Amino acid sequence: MRAFADLLDRLIYTRSRNAKLRLIVDYLRTTPDPDRGWAMAALTGELDLPGVKPAVIRALIEARVDPVLFRMSRDYVGDTAETVALLWPTPPGTVVEAPLGMADAVERLAKLSRSDTPAVLGKMLDQLDSDERFALLKMATGALRIGVSSRLAKTALAQAFDLDVEAVEEVWHGIAAPYTALFDWAEGRGAQPTAADVPVFRPFMLAHPLEDGRVDLADYAAEWKWDGIRVQIVHVAGETRLYSRTGDDITASFPEVARDFTTVGAVDGELMVKGDAQGAATEEGGAASFNALQQRLGRKIVSAKMLADSPAFVRLYDILFDGEEDLRPLPWSARRERLEGFAGRLDPERFDLSTVIAAEDFTALEGIRAGARDGAIEGVMLKRRDSPYVGGRKTGLWYKWKRDPLTADCVMMYAQRGSGRRSSFYSDYTFGCWTKDGALLPVGKAYSGITDEELKFLDSFVRNHTTGRFGPVREVDKTLVLEIAFDSIHESKRHKSGVAMRFPRIARIRTDKPAAEADTLDGLKRLIT
Repeated sequence: MRAFADLLDRLIYTRSRNAKLRLIVDYLRTTPDPDRGWAMAALTGELDLPGVKPAVIRALIEARVDPVLFRMSRDYVGDTAETVALLWPTPPGTVVEAPLGMADAVERLAKLSRSDTPAVLGKMLDQLDSDERFALLKMATGALRIGVSSRLAKTALAQAFDLDVEAVEEVWHGIAAPYTALFDWAEGRGAQPTAADVPVFRPFMLAHPLEDGRVDLADYAAEWKWDGIRVQIVHVAGETRLYSRTGDDITASFPEVARDFTTVGAVDGELMVKGDAQGAATEEGGAASFNALQQRLGRKIVSAKMLADSPAFVRLYDILFDGEEDLRPLPWSARRERLEGFAGRLDPERFDLSTVIAAEDFTALEGIRAGARDGAIEGVMLKRRDSPYVGGRKTGLWYKWKRDPLTADCVMMYAQRGSGRRSSFYSDYTFGCWTKDGALLPVGKAYSGITDEELKFLDSFVRNHTTGRFGPVREVDKTLVLEIAFDSIHESKRHKSGVAMRFPRIARIRTDKPAAEADTLDGLKRLIT
C-alpha cells in the first residue's frame, strides 16, 4: 500500500501528461504482481469492492470523531477520503503489524459482506498512516480523481513493457484483474492473450471538433450526430455484450438490445429510446430526448413497464467485425457497404442505419445543419471516406460539428465546493429562471466553462453574498446573472421547474445585467424541441 500511496501523492501534484506517464511506468516496472495489477484496476476504474460505500466510511469516522467536526472539515477540505485520512485517530496502544499490501487489502475486502466490511476496514485504517489511508479509501471507493484516464494508464502499461497500446486495449476486457496473463505476456513469461470466443470491448474511433474550417464533401461523408449514448455491441460464441464509450459493460441496462443482437460481429452505434419515461410516443422511427434515455442508464434490473414504455434501439454508425472478419482496416466507404448488408440481417425494430446526409457541397450542408432542431440531433459527423476504423482521435479522419448551443440568462441561487483541484473553491453553481409570479426556480447546475480567474471571482462572490447554509451548500443573494449555454432542453417531471438542460455550462458572467432581467421559465420552455 505504501508504494501505491506514494504514486497517488505524486500523480495528484503532477500536471504534465508525460510526467504522469513516467510515474506510472516506473511503478509498474518496480512493483510485483499482483499489487501492480490491482493498482491498474484502480487507475482504470475496473476495481469493484461492493461492501465499501461512502456511507460506510462516514459511519466509521463519525463513530471516532465528533460528527459536526467531520462535516465541517469535509466542507473545508472538499474530499471525503482526504478528510477521513487526516482526521482518523489511531487508537492508543495500536501495534502496527506487517505492512498492508495492495493485493491483501483488495482480496480481503472483496470477500466481505456489507455487514462485515466496516470492522475489517476500520482495523486496516488503524494500521496505516494518513497517506496510506487516503490511498486505500480512494482505491476502495473508485473515486481517484487524480487526472489519470483509463487510456493514460493503459498507455503507461504499454510503454513500460514496449507493447502496442492498441493490442493492450484489444484484450483488456477479456482479462480479469489483477491481469496476470497480461503481465506474463508483457514480461515474456507467457503468450499474447487473445480475444477469441470472448465479446471484448475495442476502442472507439473518435472525432475532433470541427473548428471554424470546412471540408470537401467529395472526400468526406456527412451523417447526423444523434443525442443518445455511443455503444459498441459485440456478439461472439453465443454471448452478446453492450459497451459504453468508456468500456463499461451496460448489457444489463438494455437487455432487449442484447437479446435481439444474435449475429456474430461487432458494430458501433448510438443507443436511444423510442418513447419517453411516461410512454409518450415519438414520430415513427424517431428517437425520444436524451432525458428519456437517462431514466434507464445505470439500472441493473429493468422493469417490464420501463421496457414497454421506453424501448431501446440502436442507430448504427459503423461496423468493426462481420462474423470473424476484422473490417477495421477497410476504408469507411467499404465498411459502410458492409454495414448496410449486416444491418439487413438484424431486427429493423431494434436496429436501423444512421442516414448519410445528401448535400451538394459544404455550403448546402451548413444550411441543412442550421435547420435541424430535432431534439435527438446533436449536430453533424464528417467522416473521411477512405478512413480506416482506428481507436482514439486521429487528426483529419473524423470531425464532429455540433449544433450551435442554446443560451439563457439565469440567476445564481446556490453554490457548492468542487472536487479535486477545485475542492477549495465554490465551483458548482445552481441557477434559476423567473416564474410568472416573480419566484426563482432552479433550472440547472453547471461547473464548467469558466477560466481560473472567473472561478476566483465567483468563489469570492459566493463567500461574500451567502444568505444561508444547508450542509455543504450555500445559498447566495439572487443578484448575479450567468449566461448558460446548453445543447438542448427537455421536459422533465423529475425537476420542480419541469425542464432539464443537456450539457449546461457557463458561457459568460453577466455583471452588466440586472437579475430582474434574466430569462423566464416560460421562455426556456419555448426552446423545448
